Amino acid sequence: MYTIEEFDKEKTKVLKYILYKKRTEQEIRKKFANIIDENMLEDIIEYLKEAKYIDDNEFIEKTINNFIALKNLSIKEIEYKLLSKGIEKNIIENYISENKEEFEQYEIKSAKNIIYKKSASMDEDDIKQYLIKKGYKKENIDIATDN
Repeated sequence: MYTIEEFDKEKTKVLKYILYKKRTEQEIRKKFANIIDENMLEDIIEYLKEAKYIDDNEFIEKTINNFIALKNLSIKEIEYKLLSKGIEKNIIENYISENKEEFEQYEIKSAKNIIYKKSASMDEDDIKQYLIKKGYKKENIDIATDN
């Protein structure tokens, strides 16, 4: 067991880590696994989840909105980046399928941006191969190259 003072002290450490930059539950577990007692860490995580400081669904939404605003990525690349943050695959897949239309439009727009940027230095077939390697869907590449 631990005291309320110990709990508050460790909770403050975790909170500072989260407030500096939004984190997933998995990132928090990894960071504090050998620093904070396992039972206390579980309690801290539960407390922070209830207080909405940790919310993997909200994390997905904010992260994806940042990607959409700033990067040209395929749906597969977005999925991979979220998986690397420790978010469960089924949560990511559910979010993507719930917003399928938006993701398809975003992937087509991203492909068009990459085609435009690469067209000066690469021919169309090489660009298509590049996009396929980056995880773009063939039908979205075809739509992007037709327009």
